[in-house]
Amino acid sequence: MILQTLIGEPWADYGLIDSGHGRKLERYGRFRFIRPEPQAMWAPATENWTADGEFVPGSDEEGGGRWFYDKPVPAEGWPLGWKEVTFQSSCTPFRHLGFFPDMAPVWDWMRERTADKADAEVMNLFGYTGVGTLAMSASGARMVHVDASKKSVTQARANADLSGMADRPVRWIVEDAAKFVAREVRRNRRYDGILLDPPKYGRGPDGEVWRLEEDLPALIANCRQLLDADSRFLFLTVYAVRMSALAIGELLRQAFADLPGEVEAGELAVREESRGLLLPTAIWARWKR
Repeated sequence: MILQTLIGEPWADYGLIDSGHGRKLERYGRFRFIRPEPQAMWAPATENWTADGEFVPGSDEEGGGRWFYDKPVPAEGWPLGWKEVTFQSSCTPFRHLGFFPDMAPVWDWMRERTADKADAEVMNLFGYTGVGTLAMSASGARMVHVDASKKSVTQARANADLSGMADRPVRWIVEDAAKFVAREVRRNRRYDGILLDPPKYGRGPDGEVWRLEEDLPALIANCRQLLDADSRFLFLTVYAVRMSALAIGELLRQAFADLPGEVEAGELAVREESRGLLLPTAIWARWKR
């Protein structure tokens, strides 16, 4: 399997300005932030970074840390845009800013896969604050958005309001993703596409425990049951650095061996504005008809 790289390019409201020495400098609308980035092992383009805030990680391996601000940053967040979608960005306790900008080429790719099918049925698992859901909805897809966090789904619905998409056909589901998919299989449902971005570890609303390495194969097998020869895609992204794109590519290749189409895998990366170098962010695998 030949690995590919999907590259996130800068856009009006987001850009990777510089990176190096284990950190990255990004712009989110009118604000600039510094965040930890272990992949940035090289030297930065310049040492003199100015930012509105910086996330300083904790000392333990499990993460942690806090934001420090040099200038006022609205605690309630501020609006950003990607094409037709408007959404709220904010400095979260988990070091990210309410969405994942490296997913932009994935949103474009999924829109291309369903461009010739009116009312394509697409499910977004672990859908977070819904930017990917709204990107697909804006292109005409009928969406099912699933996330175990009520807070995230509430923000996703607020983003739909910000985007003027409150009346679009989107089912907003607060539930454990694996449990919801298993129920959809029992209902004999089918989809034209599935996007899933599972965390390394998580808990569902009823205490369900998700462990990526243990639970991903069964989830992929159930997702396969929701797709058929007329479906367009499944796209899986993984941010757990101990996994390999080759491994998740082979997982999909075996799961989709009975369907026409092909499986591809690779890395997500964001292009730095200063020098054009690529900062890797995640691995992915996809099946496409």
